[in-house]
Order: sequence, then structure tokens, then C-alpha cells
Amino acid sequence: MPSQPLPTSGDAPHDTPDPAPHTSHFVQAGGVRLHYLDYGSAGLPPMLCIHGGAAHAHWFDFVAPGFTADYHVRALDLRGHGDSDPVDPPAYFYTDYAADLNAAVEALDLRDFVLIGHSMGGMVSLLYAATYPGRAKSLVVVDTSINLPPERIALLRGVGSKPPRDYDTREEMVSRYKLRPGEALAPEAVVRYIGERSVKQVEGGKWRYKFDRNVYATRESMDGTPLWDRIGIPALLVKAERSERITPQVYADVKARAPQVELAEVSNSDHHITLDNPTEFVRKVRGFLSAE
Repeated sequence: MPSQPLPTSGDAPHDTPDPAPHTSHFVQAGGVRLHYLDYGSAGLPPMLCIHGGAAHAHWFDFVAPGFTADYHVRALDLRGHGDSDPVDPPAYFYTDYAADLNAAVEALDLRDFVLIGHSMGGMVSLLYAATYPGRAKSLVVVDTSINLPPERIALLRGVGSKPPRDYDTREEMVSRYKLRPGEALAPEAVVRYIGERSVKQVEGGKWRYKFDRNVYATRESMDGTPLWDRIGIPALLVKAERSERITPQVYADVKARAPQVELAEVSNSDHHITLDNPTEFVRKVRGFLSAE
């Protein structure tokens, strides 16, 4: 896919890099087989990226090129997402995700690694760092709701409780794919790229999203603010310019508990920062990491 020019669905910059080359792998995390993407480069300090709810590892394809010169970058599919296994009966609580993350980190023998989590993945990463200290060297939490409001929880549960919609063809499904929530500023080519990697064929030849709807149906309420009391490693909150998930008050509350936490804002971006403005995202995160 060419990096320029790219048609846009908003007014995002046109300098989106090509997606990073990667290889696909699996790792056992307890009793769950988790899929991950490996962007290279082996032997460099490790970086592990965690996507948000109803997303998958490919959310980091466009930012990985900005890190692979200095880090061995991987991105994980959480249970019930992407090409990782779903679980039955459903077990999609933050503690389940954090335990999976810990098992994957141990299986891959990651030490002194950079942990980046977007949206729900930011909460999972925060809980992991607070519960399993000692391996993560630094933490980057990207446009995460530290305390998701009850009305949002109710909405997610309502969506998750509906049966999945199947499509007759892959193209029909990909053409209808949209980035939610927020107003996506990512180029149309990027949205299509993500959509193509978000669908799978199921029994009967129909097409369906690579996402267990029970993830939403069982979504729990959790206030992540107290977790910051247990975060002693360098940490960065990344706010999207058009998102209000990380408000000045949220940052002040976090900063009061973990004074080392810094804040960076990425312009021309809504919730899906790594797709809307990957170039500036990389620049802001690299600036934080180089100052450690």
C-alpha cells in the first residue's frame, strides 16, 4: 500500500507510513492460545503492544515501522480477539486479560520491555504493570478511559448481547467496516486495511468479525485510578486531540498517585490514534522513551 497520496476520511495528515512487515505466531497463555505479530528486530530491547476492545494486533502495523530500528516489536491479540482463541464459558474480565499477558510475557521471556496499551488494552496494561511488577520497564497508556462511565458499560453490554451479523461476502463486510468509537481521521486505505484483517469465514461460508461478542456482553466496570498507586516505572499517557478520555482532571488524579507519569497529546487524531496519526504518535512516544 503506498504511503502517499492516501484518500482520507477526515483531515488527517497524508504521511501515513506503509504497514510494517511482520510474521504471525502463537503462544500458550495458561489454557488459551494467543496470537501475536512479530515485527522484528530480534536482539533489540523488547516492546509489546496491546490493542483495544473489538480490535486486534494490526492496530499497530502503522506505528511499528517507527520503533523497529531500536526495539524488537510485537503486538498481541487478546483472548477472544483477532486470531487468538475465544473462551467458553466466557471469561473476559480485566484480571483474565492481565493474567494472559503475564503468561505470554513469561513464555516469550520478555524482560525490561516497553508496554504500550491502547483503549481497553491500556487498562489491561495498567492492571498488568500494577499486579505483575518486575518485567515491564516503562508503560504507555493510549487514550484509555481510566474509569469507564456506567452508561458506556451498559451500551457495550447491549451491543454484545445481540447475535453477530453475518455477511454473504468478504467484500461486503470489508466495505462496510468502520472504526468506532470516535470520528476516525485515518485514511480510507488504512481503514480498509484494518477491515480486511478484521473478518473471517465461518461455517456455511458466511463472513463474521474476528471478535467474540461476549467480550462486550460481559464488560465490567473498573476504576483504574487506584492502580496508579502501584506504578513506579516511567509512564506516559497519550491523549488524542479530539478525545476527552484523558481530561486534565484525569491526568491530575493520575499524577497525584504516580508523579513520574507524563502526558503527550497527538494532534489530528481521535480515539484510534495509531491509525489516525501514526507518525506523530511515534514521535511523541519515542521522545518519552529517549528521555528515560
